[in-house]
Amino acid sequence: MSRAAGCYATRATHHDRRRRAIPTHRIAVVQAGSTLFDTPATLDRMARHVAALKDAGVELAVFPEAYVGGYPKGLDFGARVGSRTPAGRDDFARYHAAAITVPGPETARIGEMVAAAGLTLVTGVIERDDGTLYCTALTFGPDGTLIARHRKLMPTASERLIWGQGDGSTLPVVDTPVGRVAAAICWENYMPALRQYYHAAGVQFYCAPTVDDRDMWPVSMRHIAYEGRCFVLSACQFMTRADAPADYDCIQGNDPATVLIRGGSMIVSPLGEVLAGPVYGAEAVLVADIDPGDIARGKYDLDVAGHYARPDIFELRVDTRARPPVRATDG
Repeated sequence: MSRAAGCYATRATHHDRRRRAIPTHRIAVVQAGSTLFDTPATLDRMARHVAALKDAGVELAVFPEAYVGGYPKGLDFGARVGSRTPAGRDDFARYHAAAITVPGPETARIGEMVAAAGLTLVTGVIERDDGTLYCTALTFGPDGTLIARHRKLMPTASERLIWGQGDGSTLPVVDTPVGRVAAAICWENYMPALRQYYHAAGVQFYCAPTVDDRDMWPVSMRHIAYEGRCFVLSACQFMTRADAPADYDCIQGNDPATVLIRGGSMIVSPLGEVLAGPVYGAEAVLVADIDPGDIARGKYDLDVAGHYARPDIFELRVDTRARPPVRATDG
């Protein structure tokens, strides 16, 4: 594994609890960057991380947003209001080529490495669907089967130039050997209605792949865990200029050591306790041994989709139908 990815930060929930036989799970977040525009190289890096996760006995792991396919931080793709440049179109063509189809050969390779490790894995990818790209989170079961796909509902700011919007058909909350898992990508976590939908669907392991390395992010992750009484696993990229090709037009500078995304990955308990992280300025894998009973302990006094809800006053309607732009009907 590259950089400092071999350093593990581990803490058990309720570590001061009296010793007794309790079933625990080992969960992890991987803080790593892509090899930008080189998806095969990124998958090679991913395989090394997954092998290390297996050796560490991890049962559920989360990789960052856009890990496979890359997050082109700092590029403007030649766009100004009312105009685009040929060079910007070339940048998009290269980004489009680095994206993956779902399912496809890249998801098959990820499935093979996941099956060999025997864990549940959530990872961010850039998904190619004909001419449109989506920022997507994929979930693989321990047998390597692709069991969930979630397309980011609302790309943020300039991301809307290069990514399409997902619809309500890709909002799965899936059962895994660890528990019920869902993913919300980066600033989707600031959408209260999406969070409430996941809470109502019984999410226990709330996965938040991101590239947001701001100081506010850990505060948000603790709030979401405390609000939903669920475990939050937030994986952020750590990416430097060296992870991008030589001809990358990087506004942050061209020193290979320049940090483009500084990390901040973390794991949080259902009572908002930070179990691992945040870590900045290095590639790392963060691990925590958790007691799933802490979810029930937390919901004892706050269940926002149960006894703490007021359905007589508030109602949330969610349309989970697919919304293709063209529908063909027989006859």
